[in-house]
Amino acid sequence: MNERLNAQDAERALGDHAHDKGLAIHATYGPDLNWESLLDLLNDRECVRYPCTIKFDSTQLQAGEFAYPQPLGDRPEDGFVILVHQHFEDRKKDVPALVLYQLVAVNYGKFASDSDAERFGAAALGMEVDAYYHYICQLADELQ
Repeated sequence: MNERLNAQDAERALGDHAHDKGLAIHATYGPDLNWESLLDLLNDRECVRYPCTIKFDSTQLQAGEFAYPQPLGDRPEDGFVILVHQHFEDRKKDVPALVLYQLVAVNYGKFASDSDAERFGAAALGMEVDAYYHYICQLADELQ
């Protein structure tokens, strides 16, 4: 029983940390996170733990997948390329929301959940979690 409570506490702490990091991003990069500020964010080690670049390439994504943080090596320190579906290449205003969702996996690895990604992205964009979730789902639905 005690181990289960500890696991739940750890999950809650990770989610709270992701949310707080999202709030810090919102405070630093403003309410209108755009393409240019997203590129700055990716170089900010206070917010993004490991080096990241963005590449518009849907050939390595699964069907219906809008983005994926592909590791560049065996260690997270080697960095990531966030593959974003080519559908969004000319829609730079939507890319920050898609990339923010993936940054939770970059920052927290396999321990991050979808809920953590939603809380993080929503906080970074100054949105309610449900609104961010619906926005992401709307964008993902465009790929169907």
